[in-house]
Amino acid sequence: MTSLDAVWRGDHPLPPVAADSTKKSRGRVLVIGGAQRLPGAIRLTGEAALRVGAGRVRIATLQSHAAMLGMFFPEAGIIGLPEQDGELMPGPPELLAGQVVAHNAVVLGPGMADKGAAARLITALGLVSAPDTALLLDAAAVACAAPLRDQLRGYAERLVLTPHAGEMAALSGLGEAEVTANPASVAQKMAERFDAIVALKGPETVIAEPDGALLHFRSECAGLATAGSGDVLAGIIGGLLARGADPLAATAWGVWLHAEAGHACAVRIGPVGFLARDLLGEVPGLLPR
Repeated sequence: MTSLDAVWRGDHPLPPVAADSTKKSRGRVLVIGGAQRLPGAIRLTGEAALRVGAGRVRIATLQSHAAMLGMFFPEAGIIGLPEQDGELMPGPPELLAGQVVAHNAVVLGPGMADKGAAARLITALGLVSAPDTALLLDAAAVACAAPLRDQLRGYAERLVLTPHAGEMAALSGLGEAEVTANPASVAQKMAERFDAIVALKGPETVIAEPDGALLHFRSECAGLATAGSGDVLAGIIGGLLARGADPLAATAWGVWLHAEAGHACAVRIGPVGFLARDLLGEVPGLLPR
């Protein structure tokens, strides 16, 4: 297993941002998610994508939340999708298809806890032909994906999964204790099964490639174990994907940037008690120049 250290990062640099870059050339991210009881989490994801240099972010969320979110996040475009019992529905097929194709990266799942709603969205995305779009699944979208491998085949080699141990247990069919006892092995099997980059999150994050290669990174930042932290990580990775980083580099750099932002908050605010949104302002200064 290879360490995600300065040597690895030096060998796998992020795509540079040219001085004459435009919003379009820096990449476009579509974030799909939210639920009645978690209306704000998706904003963390969208802002994180902008903080790592993506040019544009569009958020697709519950129609009843769209105007409110647009007011609190004026940098993002907002799309209101249908909802049922407080959960997100895919809406007209042509709407979602058009949005997916128009974006370089899609992040699905932030703010979602209902696996049925997430599964419907994955099924809808599986019907879209988007050969140039990367897809990241987080939260309920990871936890529900076990029977949806066929629906995700169109995103093979452009797919990133970011489960924590509980979500990995649902994805793999194993118990959570089995996942935490054998994180590298479990992550590796899921990477091969889904032809995806898998980041199994925890105090020691394991990043697995479909060919069996493994990276590991230990954050040693207890404060990152806080609500919304994973939503920020998903946005960081999504933004790097949109900028043109390959899935492995985007995921690994995302994990490192997220952890370093946590360390910065621990110094500035305190080792625990900082909020996920405190991470956002730390990220731009950590990007390589």
